[in-house]
Amino acid sequence: MDSSTQSGTGSLSIAGLLEFAEISRAAPTVLAGAEELARTIRWVHIADSEHVERFLEGGELVLTTATTFRRSPEAMAEFFDQLERAGAAGTIVELVDADSAPDAEAEAVVRAAAAGRSLTVVVLAQRVKFVRITELAHRHLLAQQISQLEHAQEIHETYTQLSLDRAGAQTIVDRTAELLGTAVVLEDVAHRVLAHSGSGSQALAQKWMDLVTGAATAPDVDNSAKWRQTPVGLRTRRWGRLVVPGAAEPVAALDQIIERAGEALTLTRMADRDEQDLLLQAQSGLIREITDSEGLDERAALERARSLGFAPAAGAELLPVVVRIDREPDTDPTRVQLQERGLTQEIASAAARLNLCLLMTSLQSGAFGFVLAPAHGSSRRAPRTDDADTRLTRILGELKGYAASWVVGVGRSSTSLLRAVAGLESASHVAEVASTLDVRERSFYRSSDVRIRGLLSLLAEDSRLRAFAEGELGPLLGDTSSGVGRRDGDPNSPSESADGKLLEFLELYLAHGGNKSAMARAGHLSRPALYARITRLQDRLGVSLDDAESRTALHVALLWWRMHG
Repeated sequence: MDSSTQSGTGSLSIAGLLEFAEISRAAPTVLAGAEELARTIRWVHIADSEHVERFLEGGELVLTTATTFRRSPEAMAEFFDQLERAGAAGTIVELVDADSAPDAEAEAVVRAAAAGRSLTVVVLAQRVKFVRITELAHRHLLAQQISQLEHAQEIHETYTQLSLDRAGAQTIVDRTAELLGTAVVLEDVAHRVLAHSGSGSQALAQKWMDLVTGAATAPDVDNSAKWRQTPVGLRTRRWGRLVVPGAAEPVAALDQIIERAGEALTLTRMADRDEQDLLLQAQSGLIREITDSEGLDERAALERARSLGFAPAAGAELLPVVVRIDREPDTDPTRVQLQERGLTQEIASAAARLNLCLLMTSLQSGAFGFVLAPAHGSSRRAPRTDDADTRLTRILGELKGYAASWVVGVGRSSTSLLRAVAGLESASHVAEVASTLDVRERSFYRSSDVRIRGLLSLLAEDSRLRAFAEGELGPLLGDTSSGVGRRDGDPNSPSESADGKLLEFLELYLAHGGNKSAMARAGHLSRPALYARITRLQDRLGVSLDDAESRTALHVALLWWRMHG
């Protein structure tokens, strides 16, 4: 008998039972079902009658002397039929007479009844003590069950402790690979490897995308479909899966381990998000207090900030930053909220990787701000050229490929936390203005980058600026409700559509600084048509476009109108 069968750490098969000394000495002969000898035995049962079906639940090995029916071909066939219907693992039949000699006549009956069956049928030509066989088998099976329970308890305690310790994904994957003795890979929904561990996992990770997409074999074939795996994340929000390409453990134990690992990974991600949400709320509260309170001094503000994880290096530049997510008027607010939440988490993770610290706040739907600084103790390792702009550039560089678009506004940096927090208002204004730009050529913007647009945005609610814009552009606005843009009593006055085209033409003129060649190319206009349209525009406005002040006034009015009209 092999060591695993003796120790009770492995499952007990029919072949393993036949290795027991009590049976092997009795010269067992397999009459049928030799291919099923490796089948696992769930229990061992003794029967004296051919009517045994009602006592079985499946998986049992039945021991019998068949004394009352072994000479009846019909009764013996019925006995085997009932074993097969009940799903028994097999049977061992002791065939000896009253003098303990082999019963040849009974063996012939049993052999005929067993012929052609897949049920494992073993006969013994010597007398054995069935009670000794059941005792050994049940002792082994109970030891196996106890071992499985102990193993299950170990698995439970392992993953419970990992969850209590708030272990990271890599730690959980490492422990899972240890328990299984094989490679383990954690991937996200896009098949990107988030963590891996175990022998051969590095090679798997390097070609993972090809393996799971079928590129390594046939197109559109997911090779990982045949691997053991478990989804990770809540049912309505799966974010990955844990995959075990190979395993050294029995299937039941493997499934139990990877299921518990998946649960631990899910809980870890949920706890991380909950903690980040709570931290964001606390940091937002501090920023509001700094903004609204005049009694909070620099020292007290820094102490509060440090208690919330914002511990900048001494004398470091603190940079106020606001991120505004692009959105259309009909964009689903829930989608914007999810994008904002995901982006804040990505930025926080990037800052931690780069040894930077953040004090973050939510401003409004689709917009959030933060004060960025090098973390305490990082100044010695940072290069001398690593100024505030460089640090922000490095963080934004970590976000490449993120499935959302946004614009970033930056305020003036300061070594004072109070002044940096105050700069978030300016950064928010810059981000709002930058979001209106037709072409964005920078990864972030300052007030000097948005120039006159910034000023116009600040004065957006000033009624005098509206009056100025309407006064300059009135003849082109086509507002029939107010009479602007249409001469009273003039039946030939241009339509609103024509006015709109002249407004667009004015925009073209100002964008090219009156350069007629550039205007003709950009507007796909012939020279005669271009001159005619310039003349019509000047007539409608009542000013000369050659006059520099007129062009400036019209440009300011048009910018304001496009932003707020």
